[in-house]
Amino acid sequence: MAWSFYPLGDSAVLVEFGSGISEKIHQEIRAAVRGIESRPFPGFVECVPAFTTLCVYYDLMGLRLPDRKMTAFEHVCSLLRDMEKSAAEDKEVLSAKVIDIPVCYGGEFGPDLGLVAELNGLSEEEVVSIHAGEQYLVYAIGFAPGFPYLGGMPGTIAAPRKKTPRLRIPAGSVGIAGTQTGIYPIETPGGWQIIGRTPLALFRPDQSPPTLLQGGDYIRFRPIGLEEYWRLRGIQP
Repeated sequence: MAWSFYPLGDSAVLVEFGSGISEKIHQEIRAAVRGIESRPFPGFVECVPAFTTLCVYYDLMGLRLPDRKMTAFEHVCSLLRDMEKSAAEDKEVLSAKVIDIPVCYGGEFGPDLGLVAELNGLSEEEVVSIHAGEQYLVYAIGFAPGFPYLGGMPGTIAAPRKKTPRLRIPAGSVGIAGTQTGIYPIETPGGWQIIGRTPLALFRPDQSPPTLLQGGDYIRFRPIGLEEYWRLRGIQP
């Protein structure tokens, strides 16, 4: 599908790759990001990928307009169209990491596990088995620093958001909202159904990159007990 371009304020272009969430579109977006970042145009600031779109930010003062009658948006779209042709010819398969995410399910760390099980006519053990039995693609990072937008959760364990969000969700909490699952990287308010917690730090501002997960990674959840949770946290229970 051809790229579609939309202005996003006076210093960004939103590039749309399609209307449905899929690994194919995700790979096209990753290839576009690689192409743009490897050959940045004058004034380029950054790329922000999402499920089906890519936002390209630029500095108005850094652009080199070839024609005074041309707007900044028109100029950047022209540059991106040239890159679209190169991206279409790029057949290189992008590498991906598979990252193990240990999770202590239920109990104080997963207060909503029972509700998710009840809503789907399952036992808590079945919910854990289904949730940990899949491999999830990280489509994008957003909402909070290091928060992964994941694809691949079975609809058999779907659950609606809470009508009243909690004011504090601890960092590392693993939740379900609709047919999505995710991990809270920092303590924040939230309305997802919390089924467990990982001892891993997803947001590490003192490291480079500062987020454990990156777009294009795959993750697998691995059930662990309380003893292993505290051991991985480096805390004596």
